[in-house]
Amino acid sequence: MAMSCKDGNKHGIDNGKYVRYTPEQVEALERLYHECPKPSSIRRQQLIRECPILSNIEPKQIKVWFQNRRCREKQRKEASRLQAVNRKLTAMNKLLMEENDRLQKQVSQLVYENGYFRQHTQTTTLGAKDTSCEPVVTSGQHNLASQHPPRDASPAGLLSIAEETLTEFLSKATGTAVEWVQMPGMKPGPDSIGIVAISHGCPGVAARACGLVGLEPTRVAEILKDQPSWFRDCRAVDVLNVLPTANGGTIELLYMQLYAPTTLAPARDFWLLRYTSVLEDGSLVICERSLKNTQNGPTMPPVQHFVRAEMLPSGYLIRPCEGGGSIIHIVDHMDLEPWSVPEVLRPLYESSTVLAQKMTMAALRQLRQIAHEVSQSNGTGWSRRPAALRSLGQRLTRGFNEALNGFNDEGWSVMGNDGMDDVTILVNSSPDKLMGLNISFANGFSAISNAVLCARASMLLQNVPPAILLRFLREHRSEWADNNIDAYSAAAVKVGPWSLPGSRVGSFGNQVILPLAHTIEHEEFLEVIKLEGIGHTPEEAMMPREMFLLQLCSGMDENAIGTCAELIFAPIDASFADDAPLLPSGFRIIPLDSGKEASSPNRTLDLASALEIGPAGNRAPNDSVNSGCSRSVMTIAFEFAFESHMQEHVASMARQYVRSIISSVQRVALALSPSHLSSHGGLRSPLGTPEAQTLARWICNSYRCYLGVELLKSGIEGGELVLKTLWHHSDAIMCCSLKALPVFTFANQAGLDMLETTLVALQDITLEKIFDDHGKKTLCSEFPQIMQQGFACLQGGICLSSMGRPVSYERAVAWKVLNEEENAHCICFMFVNWSFV
Repeated sequence: MAMSCKDGNKHGIDNGKYVRYTPEQVEALERLYHECPKPSSIRRQQLIRECPILSNIEPKQIKVWFQNRRCREKQRKEASRLQAVNRKLTAMNKLLMEENDRLQKQVSQLVYENGYFRQHTQTTTLGAKDTSCEPVVTSGQHNLASQHPPRDASPAGLLSIAEETLTEFLSKATGTAVEWVQMPGMKPGPDSIGIVAISHGCPGVAARACGLVGLEPTRVAEILKDQPSWFRDCRAVDVLNVLPTANGGTIELLYMQLYAPTTLAPARDFWLLRYTSVLEDGSLVICERSLKNTQNGPTMPPVQHFVRAEMLPSGYLIRPCEGGGSIIHIVDHMDLEPWSVPEVLRPLYESSTVLAQKMTMAALRQLRQIAHEVSQSNGTGWSRRPAALRSLGQRLTRGFNEALNGFNDEGWSVMGNDGMDDVTILVNSSPDKLMGLNISFANGFSAISNAVLCARASMLLQNVPPAILLRFLREHRSEWADNNIDAYSAAAVKVGPWSLPGSRVGSFGNQVILPLAHTIEHEEFLEVIKLEGIGHTPEEAMMPREMFLLQLCSGMDENAIGTCAELIFAPIDASFADDAPLLPSGFRIIPLDSGKEASSPNRTLDLASALEIGPAGNRAPNDSVNSGCSRSVMTIAFEFAFESHMQEHVASMARQYVRSIISSVQRVALALSPSHLSSHGGLRSPLGTPEAQTLARWICNSYRCYLGVELLKSGIEGGELVLKTLWHHSDAIMCCSLKALPVFTFANQAGLDMLETTLVALQDITLEKIFDDHGKKTLCSEFPQIMQQGFACLQGGICLSSMGRPVSYERAVAWKVLNEEENAHCICFMFVNWSFV
């Protein structure tokens, strides 16, 4: 098709006539555009020489054609983007309207029940207590159902159970069968994970989520049915029988096993019926429930090491969304038999919040992640090699769960202890476990092992947020790890006299964190840890001089309620092959007090009390979130490959090593206790201390002195208020010492976020570490000016966080901070409008 382009005076070309291109010329220009959408003047002249068909067109006309073509492309992309946003907002609006209708029905039901109770109370005499309504109110459908006679499990009976399950599931997903309250900290919106709610006052624990995903319903169903791929606690789902139904659906009989999250509790298993069907409106439904009290059909007897839990009617309602994608409703409702675990752990099994985080939201996140990968196939992060990277993360978590649970059918057996039961030792010699564990390194060192040993332990922690403790363990490996012992696992070491407990094998010092991938919501990170070191003795020369760990981090958001924090790593050789053998080790920290659900509909939030200033200083409104993590259980597991004839030596080394880690963790936890924490997530608090208030005053006074303007809003007085305002300043503000090698001594919240560190770890970061080569040259040239004139303004550029992530900033200001005697105390930097690249 011929195209026209106005060659107008505004472009300075000819006399405003239309220039009409032939179809052949348009085809040639389009081909050139796809090769180079923005050619230079020289390139345009070259195009005319290379394409004779364009010889009668002037270079300026070619320039205008490319300008118009780029403009049309930009308009097309913007129109496509706006259409997608409009479809998303329309679907979200529909979802919110449905949720509003459901909430109105729930309110009406609660008003009716309240009126019934009030009328019943008024007609009850003080001397007589009528309990006739109690079974209806307190027992509910769950207790009544448990009194049913045995159910018929023949095909016809199973279909009856399936239809009943479908009805009960839909009443929970879109009706008022369960009283749902908003998940703490979760606000619905077009860019949020969805609408998440937890149960209040129903039997067992239940969670519900609604959201939008950019996948077709059949693909959504396929992903959700593959639970081991996204539910990290799921060990296996076995389909034992499949029965087709007359309406085109299927009934499946399933046996599902869940890992125990800690060594202090047994694992769970389920005997389930799963019903897949299509509703009249085209919606796809997958619902399931436990099979109990059935006869005339298959049964699943109790399994050793597992506690049989119950799944109440749960499932997925998947509706096609106009313009593509799906609207999904998820309901998880379980009775996890909390009586079978120690009392201190029962909150984990009685908390709907924990269920929501581990299962319900995990399903939505998996769908959103895969949808993102499909739409961003040429992107970065997880989408570079999405399946392989997700597989590595899944294998790390699964291997860690296997080590924690130590099932006999996987080849694990328990060794006798040494008189103390704080550390449990398990040994595995099964061929499946050992397959591919012969690791070779770049320097030629390799070793062969024929057994794997796991040392595991659990401990209770008080008054330290899991996310903060995990962040410290991640950033400061040298505080708890003995890299010489880690090297045993890395090289599958052949144990000799030089590797007995307490010996020093190598000298691994520097830790370099290389980001590999992260999920779209940044709740999980996959990274490579490079440990560098140089051996000085002949024995040390036998070890690899550098080693790599593949590491998975999750749960580092201290404001997320009910989230467990994990740091799992495994040695990996330099090839980083997708099928590389992995022996995962690491930490799992689970908050125990999240069972105290914070969203009871009878609880009134007192904003004034939340902002109250007490003797401990300012308390932020999100203190209720952090205070909910006063107790947690940490589970530690470390795996080692070895030769079986050295089992006793390796077991002794592993016990000693894990006990040293426990001691280090206890020391770190004490340092991060509330007396050292701020309300901002476990940082050693500057707020409320006289030294910090004095420094804040010096920073602001020096800024005013040298730059002639106020750093903070005028009218702010008082050391505590100045410090609080500086702490919450939107720009990154940080101070460094005046030593020959300046190190950071203070940073506000934005500064800590930019450096990806904490106040505890800040003093390990040198000033030159955060600048690239260009930034270092600029800093060297400007530093004398800062010391002489007192300040300098730096152009925008790129710097690096402590994790090696590039950070862009619009501009930076540096000034000399003077103390009361007007002597230089430190240098302060302010990075304006920074963001991660």
